[in-house]
Amino acid sequence: MTRIFLLALTLLCTIKLNAQDLTQTIRGKIIDSQSESPLIGATIVVVGTDPLQGAVTDINGEFLIPKVQVGRHNLAVTYIGYEDAYLSDILVGSGKQVELNISLTESLSKLEEVVIVANDNRGEPINELSSVSALSFSVEQTSRYAATFDDPARAALSFAGVTTGGDDILNEIVIRGNSPNGLLWRIEGVEVPNPNHFAEVGSAAGGISMLSNNMLSNSDFFTGAFPAEYGNAFSGVFDISLRNGNNQKREYAFQAGFLGVAAALEGPFSANKRGSYLINYRYSTLALFDHIGIKILDENEDITFSDLSFKLNFPTEKLGTFSVWGLGGTSVDKELADPEIDEYYNWRAGNLLGVGGLSHIFYLNKNTYLESKLSAHQRTIKYDEDSVAVKETYAEDFIDNTIRFSTLINSKLNARNTLRSGMIYSHTGYNLKSREFEYELDRLIKDVDSKGNTGTFQAYSQWQYRLNERLTFNTGLHYLQLMLNNNYSIEPRFGMRFKLDNKQTLSFGTGIHSKQETISTYLSTIEDGSGNLIRPNEDLELMKAYHNVIGYERSIGQNWRLKSEIYYQHLYDVPIRPNTRPDEPGSGMASILNMSGGFVTDTLVNEGKGRNYGLELTAERFFNKGFYLVFTGSIFESKYTAADDIERSTRFNSNYIFNVISGKEFKVGKGKNNLISINTKLITSGNNRFIPIDLNQSRNEGYTILNFENAYAERLDPYWRIDFGIKYIRNKPKTTQVIALNVQNLTGRLNEAGRYYNPFSGQIGSDEQLGMFPNLSYRLEF
Repeated sequence: MTRIFLLALTLLCTIKLNAQDLTQTIRGKIIDSQSESPLIGATIVVVGTDPLQGAVTDINGEFLIPKVQVGRHNLAVTYIGYEDAYLSDILVGSGKQVELNISLTESLSKLEEVVIVANDNRGEPINELSSVSALSFSVEQTSRYAATFDDPARAALSFAGVTTGGDDILNEIVIRGNSPNGLLWRIEGVEVPNPNHFAEVGSAAGGISMLSNNMLSNSDFFTGAFPAEYGNAFSGVFDISLRNGNNQKREYAFQAGFLGVAAALEGPFSANKRGSYLINYRYSTLALFDHIGIKILDENEDITFSDLSFKLNFPTEKLGTFSVWGLGGTSVDKELADPEIDEYYNWRAGNLLGVGGLSHIFYLNKNTYLESKLSAHQRTIKYDEDSVAVKETYAEDFIDNTIRFSTLINSKLNARNTLRSGMIYSHTGYNLKSREFEYELDRLIKDVDSKGNTGTFQAYSQWQYRLNERLTFNTGLHYLQLMLNNNYSIEPRFGMRFKLDNKQTLSFGTGIHSKQETISTYLSTIEDGSGNLIRPNEDLELMKAYHNVIGYERSIGQNWRLKSEIYYQHLYDVPIRPNTRPDEPGSGMASILNMSGGFVTDTLVNEGKGRNYGLELTAERFFNKGFYLVFTGSIFESKYTAADDIERSTRFNSNYIFNVISGKEFKVGKGKNNLISINTKLITSGNNRFIPIDLNQSRNEGYTILNFENAYAERLDPYWRIDFGIKYIRNKPKTTQVIALNVQNLTGRLNEAGRYYNPFSGQIGSDEQLGMFPNLSYRLEF
């Protein structure tokens, strides 16, 4: 591993420009967007080539276009009886073949002569049953935006209405003022736990994503009013797809940067089969340096992580297609006490996640398929802390595991009607232990010692009706039941898209969405007045949110699009802490809507509510002629009401979010085979809200006293940062090399993360977020 890393650094310093006529193969598959069946005889051409290059799909809907010159190309796809598709600025490199999965929609009008027009649906969601607040993004888009570090969660922070949870180290996703815990993560159509390293109990984020760009295909991201197949979420959905490996030739990739050293390999199982494998492994660069005697961190610190992901694909002639996939990772973050710098505590955080699944797709006929999935995961999160004076001050040991089965049937009845119905059953077990040192008793006490299991059942049905070429309806119903207490939610969903003309579209979405709390919340135990252990939250109901969204889109020319959405969300049955001690400051203001992690052991009741409403705008110039520009803006309010019946701003009510993302790409070298791209991103928001400190009372008492009467009335100082990225892509025969420098927070601005009372100075101080963070990386594809 060390030799490979040193070799990569050597290559980094010895790059020379080349001027050769380099080519690569474009291959892929074309399917019907509703039935997902292959389209035989579809035509795909590389626009502007002379002589014209193209291909026709075979019996499996697959195509192959060899010897396409490296660079960016536009592709046009046509099929009799279907609407045309146009793919813009597809990047072709010499190191790896380009694989495309293309969906075409059957036309409702009479068959006419096909005319290729430069009109495409860039950014439209992959899920055809979505209507509003949905978009897709590609792997290239994830790596193109400045300082995303190839992390899809950080790329999503560029979308309208999306911001961080208040910590630049984490990739937390706050959507429209909701708690980040309201997000649903799915991989290959399966609900999964938080797929990030350095995650906390109950959190939906972490420091580094376990998902590698080497594994990802185009994916969908929803910010509200999502289709009926998505359940157990109230803020948004991240629907991640893994790509299949190349089933025609073996390909490799190596990448090294400050955030890790990774290697990927893919290829066919045999020359005569259509099956393939794709495997990626990554290891912490800091740990690698430590192994070879180079210490980057302080002697008392250690940060280590590694992850492995894979997908195996097995198409068969008669039994359908089987795939096996998996994702696993470990991470450790620890720091030793150092009294010389006033650090008196040792602490260690460990995280282990393993998730995998078996998927099977079987076509009952040309327009109907059955898809079944069996998956399992286990997550272990440990944290322990001790001081130089006490052997152990706090410890946490959390294990949860789930076995999940899901199946769906999708049937395209005709060009107008498509039905999709399915069910999901999950069996979840957990073991949670937490203890802390009580100084008054001079001993360890148990905060939590709970163990149990339960099940969750979900069912859904969706119907898409295309009245004509312009008007499409998406209706559905979702059912979610927690078997622990038999609490359930029936959730109708409705969506509509109406094309006013070829350039304008109106959209509408409405529906109810619910989410269960972490299993530890339901099964946590406390002592009653008689000293017996009880589970106060075992009968807690599902939290619910009623979403309403109206959208408008307008295309300006071929490369500009304006998109605006106005939304209102009503949240109800929100778990809150009951106001059992009204004389105690802050006793009646606690709500689950202000949490971003951790677990709850207090008694909760479903008597809270909330509301989010706002306006979002996106103006986008699609990537064309080497340039792109995106502006997103959101103005909103996020409110909640707890047991004291006072409506307050939520912790995440930053009121506004604005992003400006842009980039320019230049062709360089004598043969113009190489590229240099420069990308920038400006982010600004109102920042999170906080509970202010009562300075006079804190001075009198000698410790922090909070002013609960004005909880979340103020925001922290406004947040802004500038990200920057520069990338050089060099193509040589059969290899592509990429050198990239991405800098998060280019100016080093120390945005405010929180406030605290300093008893030594008698003043209020500010916690600061991460300053400048650069990441230099090198990538080799061959």
